[in-house]
Amino acid sequence: MAAFWLSACAGHSVIPLDIEKQVDPTLSFAQVKEAPTTYQGKVIVLGGEILDATRLKERTRLTVLQLPTGRNYEPAMDRTKSKGRFLAFQTEFLDPATVPNGTRITMVGRITGATTELLDEMDYTYPTVTIEFLKVWPDAGQLPPRYGRYGFPYYGNPYWYAGPYWGPYGFYGPYRFIYW
Repeated sequence: MAAFWLSACAGHSVIPLDIEKQVDPTLSFAQVKEAPTTYQGKVIVLGGEILDATRLKERTRLTVLQLPTGRNYEPAMDRTKSKGRFLAFQTEFLDPATVPNGTRITMVGRITGATTELLDEMDYTYPTVTIEFLKVWPDAGQLPPRYGRYGFPYYGNPYWYAGPYWGPYGFYGPYRFIYW
């Protein structure tokens, strides 16, 4: 019974287990950006926001602004935490309309090297990866409202709530008015 409860509390990963076993957990995007050819063939989890999606003859090319991933591999919302950009290639058909600019994604990719291209007026070296798994996160505006304390709807992180706190007359929380 204890094993059941522990497995239920452990959570659920958005990445399939067979793919997650291939990932090198010690590898960071900063290391890959510094020397992409050194890590060629390694598998990494990357999160980010799509800047551009282009359908090529045999694959789809995604230009992604890297964002750090948090719990359950969901990318951060704050763009200032980015460590740079990378190019991801999907060999199976992926319609660019399904991943418009601004879409947040988490992907598992195999590092294939680097490409240097013009970014505005400078040469920029993009690490390149081939996508093995892609998770598209819903836009915050697409999430249904959640109802918190006192029945007021709120939009946003489902784990945020007005939790227990200390007030001038003691502890205020979910069991405030239960007397023993």
